[in-house]
Amino acid sequence: MEKEIVIVIGDRLGKGQKVAKGIEKAGGKAIVIEGMAADMKLGDEMHKQNADLGISFCGSGGAGALMAATKYGYKAKHHLRSIEAGESAIKEGNKVLGFGFMDLEELGERLTKAFIKYQR
Repeated sequence: MEKEIVIVIGDRLGKGQKVAKGIEKAGGKAIVIEGMAADMKLGDEMHKQNADLGISFCGSGGAGALMAATKYGYKAKHHLRSIEAGESAIKEGNKVLGFGFMDLEELGERLTKAFIKYQR
């Protein structure tokens, strides 16, 4: 049996529930960090959960992803603005993705499927 894909979501405004729904629809396990400025806790939570992927959301799309990359050495791509850019970042081997605000079920589902296809 294959290991369940664990994806952590950190959103500056404490959101991420729609993305989580998409992740779970695609067969992954979503962990949404609660509270404001959750994006800044992304790397810590990924490390704690031994997560496969982390998704950060903030206005610029960079802060939480950069923090996770700096603190834990995760390969990261930030300032992403589309689902397709996220899929490409996963194909390139990135473990942390930084987006502007995009709490969309389709985003979670498609990123999980891309992870299964390119990194599993």
